[in-house]
Amino acid sequence: MEKTALIFVGIVACLASVAEPLLPQRQELPHFIQIMFVTSACFGSTPQDNMIAAAGDSLWNNGAVCGKTFTVTCTGPRNAVPHSCTGKSVTVKIVDHCPGCPSIIDLSRKAFAIIADPVAGIINIDYTQYA
Repeated sequence: MEKTALIFVGIVACLASVAEPLLPQRQELPHFIQIMFVTSACFGSTPQDNMIAAAGDSLWNNGAVCGKTFTVTCTGPRNAVPHSCTGKSVTVKIVDHCPGCPSIIDLSRKAFAIIADPVAGIINIDYTQYA
């Protein structure tokens, strides 16, 4: 019986040393934490989907827009980036407030990349709120 336990411990030790390279590298951890534990004005620290946005002051309305969904479409560039729009639309949920932002809606990076070239940074949009 003692030999079995010793062999089992040896196998576990070998598996642990083989599994170690499969774990995420330390540099990746802060990015993961940032995505998973961001707090928002609407939902606190409850995780949300990637298709999210923050409302600028003109849309915020003391938080009445929290949780509302909008379809957003790029209508053109606001800078010298040619062909910035993809022709697609994206549906996002308002999860935060962007006080002092010059834009009406500030999209997450993933949502922005669906409708426009991320290099554009700022674009003109049309948006419609879902009922």
